[in-house]
Amino acid sequence: MNPKRKGTAGENELVSILLKAGIRAHRNDQIFRGGTGNPDVSAEVSDLRLHIEVKRAERLNIHEAMNQATRDAKSGDFPVVAHRRNREKWLITAPLESLLSILQEKGVMP
Repeated sequence: MNPKRKGTAGENELVSILLKAGIRAHRNDQIFRGGTGNPDVSAEVSDLRLHIEVKRAERLNIHEAMNQATRDAKSGDFPVVAHRRNREKWLITAPLESLLSILQEKGVMP
C-alpha cells in the first residue's frame, strides 16, 4: 500500500473507532489544505476540541509528529498524535502539561 493510501486508511480507521466510542469525530480534507487549524482528524470530547495528527508508520519520530500537532493546532485545541504500526494497537501521544492543565480545569484533579 502506498504511503498516502495508508495514511488515508489510518485516518478513516481512527474516525470509525472514535465514532463507535461515542466521540464526535471527522476526517478533514487534506487535498488542498494543511497546516494550522487543519488536523488529519478533528474530534470533540465534551467541550474539548482535539487536533489529531494521524501517523501509520513502522518507524515514527514521535517528537517531530508531536511538534507538528502542537504547531498546527488552533488556540484552544488540544494537540494529539494517534499512531500505530502494522498489526498493532493505536497509541495516543499528548503533552503531559497540557493534559494535567485540562484535568485541573475540569475539576478531575486538584
